[in-house]
Amino acid sequence: MTVLREALQLGALRALSRDGRVLFLTRAIRLSAYGLISVVLVLYLAKLGFSGPQIGLLLTLTLVGDTIITLGITTTADRVGRRRMLVVGAALMFGAGIVFALSGNYWVLLLAATIGVISPSGNEVGPFLSIEQAGLAQRLPAEHRTGAFAWYNLCGAAATALGALVGGVTVDALGYWGWPLVRSYQALLCAYAALGLTLAGLFVLLSPAVEASGAARGRGRAALLGLHRSKGVVAKLSALFALDAFGGGFVIQSIVAYWFHVRFGASPGTLGVIFFGANLLAGFSALAAAALARRIGLVRTMVFTHIPSNVLLILVPLMPSLASAIGVLLLRFSISQMDVPTRQSYTMAMVDPDERSAAAGITGIARTTGAAISPSLAGLLLATPALVSAPFFLAGGIKIVYDLLLYRSFRNVCPPAQDAPVCGTVPEKGTQRAELNVPVTLTGHKPL
Repeated sequence: MTVLREALQLGALRALSRDGRVLFLTRAIRLSAYGLISVVLVLYLAKLGFSGPQIGLLLTLTLVGDTIITLGITTTADRVGRRRMLVVGAALMFGAGIVFALSGNYWVLLLAATIGVISPSGNEVGPFLSIEQAGLAQRLPAEHRTGAFAWYNLCGAAATALGALVGGVTVDALGYWGWPLVRSYQALLCAYAALGLTLAGLFVLLSPAVEASGAARGRGRAALLGLHRSKGVVAKLSALFALDAFGGGFVIQSIVAYWFHVRFGASPGTLGVIFFGANLLAGFSALAAAALARRIGLVRTMVFTHIPSNVLLILVPLMPSLASAIGVLLLRFSISQMDVPTRQSYTMAMVDPDERSAAAGITGIARTTGAAISPSLAGLLLATPALVSAPFFLAGGIKIVYDLLLYRSFRNVCPPAQDAPVCGTVPEKGTQRAELNVPVTLTGHKPL
């Protein structure tokens, strides 16, 4: 029973406060909205008559806009108010959904994609994740942080899976009832906007306990982008995370869905089922990561599970049939997210409590920036029949390079004053506790 409790990280769930439960609910609603439109977004844009390069540019500007918004909101959230900034993000999500549902003009959609919050990938975009992580980390004991983040990610993955399933099945059902495809897609975008409005109401229910302390707000005014002691570590992590996200941007969920549609003729309903299973597996892989990290450490868990995942990603387009391609994709998703809660926990542990919103925001922005570049390149590749599978090869190769660089840089760097589960039960000889005000070199050792 003890082993089962450890594997399931039930103690982390029991440690959640009322605010923590609200943040889990907002995560579930938001990711279900992202999953709802991720399967059909590229199909919708193609149905409106936009070319592959036009769609790629729109997806890229979506992520660029999210980067700018996230930078502005997360680096001021600790000072201005975390709840207030979460409500602003929800309002931008509502606005983007309404514009996409009501307009077919490319330039209007381009503007809405840049200013609003909309997810083409089914993954987190906007300021929500960073601020919610800071609030959760503040309200949790350190020993339950990784486990709580694992459940938080499982909650989001399950919601994304459900949203993708509902989105795909709804389009097929509406088509059966005689709805034109464009009208069906627009109905999902209206639902997306409604869920954004629901989020705004829930964020208002959060208590003042999720806010940064008064002392932290004072320090935030003098800090650069909300950081003081941890600037060097956050800069290094941000560069690495940006590389990983650049690779991942070639295979965001909308692009993978489009590839399955072009390569094998998969319908929206079939795509919904595929990503329902994929996201559920991804969520449970995140839960398994917390137990593994207690034994081998956060950095090792990130790297040793991510490399096989990326090898499987490269194998997907080499499969000869729809069934085999789905099988390899699902196998990949079964381990693909084990680096996510460990990455989040490691970042939170490496910075001071009053830097957490900013650190999560800046590293998240780095990921969004990296991911913003590649969809437009993927759009060009998708427009060339001979290169339609190239995004998978590029994504897997780039992400493996990231894994090797991350391990080289941080394998011997542990957060200050943290317990064994952060770095592994038995740290390697020479493992160092990071001094956050001293830059860390690429090899993970302080400069001589």
